[in-house]
Formats: sequence, C-alpha cells, structure tokens
Amino acid sequence: MSAISLGQAFVLGVVEGVTEFLPVSSTGHLKIVEGLMDIPVDDDSVVGFSAVIQVGAIAAVLLYFRQDIARIVSAWFRGLTNREERYHHDYKFAWWVIAATVPIVAVGLAAKPLIEGPLASLWVVAASLIVGSGVMWAADQMGRHKRGEDDTSFKDAMLVGGSQILALLFPGFSRSGATMSTALMLDLDRVAATRLSFFLGIPALTGAGLYELKDALGAGVGAAPLAVGTVVSFAVAYASIAWLLKYVAKHSFNAFVIYRIAIGLLLFGLLGTGVLS
Repeated sequence: MSAISLGQAFVLGVVEGVTEFLPVSSTGHLKIVEGLMDIPVDDDSVVGFSAVIQVGAIAAVLLYFRQDIARIVSAWFRGLTNREERYHHDYKFAWWVIAATVPIVAVGLAAKPLIEGPLASLWVVAASLIVGSGVMWAADQMGRHKRGEDDTSFKDAMLVGGSQILALLFPGFSRSGATMSTALMLDLDRVAATRLSFFLGIPALTGAGLYELKDALGAGVGAAPLAVGTVVSFAVAYASIAWLLKYVAKHSFNAFVIYRIAIGLLLFGLLGTGVLS
C-alpha cells in the first residue's frame, strides 16, 4: 500500500499550493498536516513526496511568468554568442540565478542527513516559524522599499539566493520568507522582493523535486498519489501567485507575521499536549 492515500495527497497538494510562495513556510505546514493525518513526517517516502509535489508549484511559476522567463532565457542564449548582449540586464540576471543556486545545492547535499533527520522535528518547525516572523517584521520595517526589479545586482541575487539555506536547515523559517526578508533588507520594494524570490526558487525547488523522485516512488508512495498531489499543487499555486503579487503591491507583510506567530504557538501547544509528536 502507498504510504500516502489519494485523499491525503489531495489535501497535501492544496497545502503545498497555497503555502509554497507565501512567506509562511510550506514545509512547516506540510509537516503539521502530515502529523495531524498520522503520516510519519521523517519517513523517506514522505520527505520525497513533499519535495516532488513542489514541482507542481514550480510549474505554476513557469506558466505565470512564462513571458519573463522566455525573455531572460533568450537573452542568456544570445549572450553566449553575442558580446554586446552580455551587457543586457536579462543576460546577467540569468547567470545570477544560476550562481545563487549553487550555495543551497551544496548545503542541501552536504547536510541531507541532518535535514531529513533531527532538523525535520516539528519542534524545530514551530521555533523557526516564530523566529522567522521576527526577521520578516524587522526587514519590512527597516527596508526603504526604494529599489525596483531592474535595480537588482549580482550581490543582491547571491545574498537572497544564499538566504534559502535558512529555510533548508530550519523548516518553518520559510524559503519565501527568508528570500523576501533579505531582499527587503537590501531596500528592494515588496513587489521586486517577491518576484526575485519566485525566480530564485525555480532551479532550487525543481532540482529538489527531481532528486527526491526516486525516494518517493521507491520507498512507498505510489505514482497516483504523486500525480494527484502535483497537479493539485500546480492549480492552487497558480492562484496563490496571482493573489500574492496583488497583495504585496498595496500591503505590508504584517499579516503574514501575525499568522506565522499564531501557527508557531499553536504547534508548540499541540506538541506540548501530545496531540502531535
């Protein structure tokens, strides 16, 4: 039997789609919901399933930003053979995304036993949710929000890309939360910070999903639950992306900060009372 049923896969797909790009920690929410459904959060197949259904959310990003991505990729290819094209921001940005992905890949491979072992604890998730909330609030208050997407630099990309390591090591911190907070500290405006977070997440999350696919299939999760979770996460994530970009154009991140603290405290309560373990 599959370690995850079709119904559970549907629910987890919804959770993944809603939370992957919101700064609230998709990994944290998945672990909480898995725990409530009595799914072993540290099982190899379950960890693999969570990584694979992220590909659905990434596919939503690729579709939503297809024109931007096509422009950047074409500029990169033109720049490989045309020296003048190498001065174009899109050509440089493509290389920055590639370079900014290297740190998280290196840490992910080196620290895999920790990430899938002790650091997968729900206690770590709860603490990271709350600590990450403080970082996000401070970044939103301190940032001057004066720089747009065209003002980003190699330094910005490396710092924002490197911040993804925080979410990798401390599930609950949130990849989106870490990258957006770092971008805000660098004085990018909220929309630019959000879009940069999306673009930098594409190679890292896609690579993680493909890398974990063999574990998910080989360790107890069937192809049908994987397909359901991935398709559902794609559909829900597309709607989530559209909503988030409209929201951050007019609002601060305070609502996410409050929500994260509430979820973190709730999780501590569930763990402390033995409802979750």
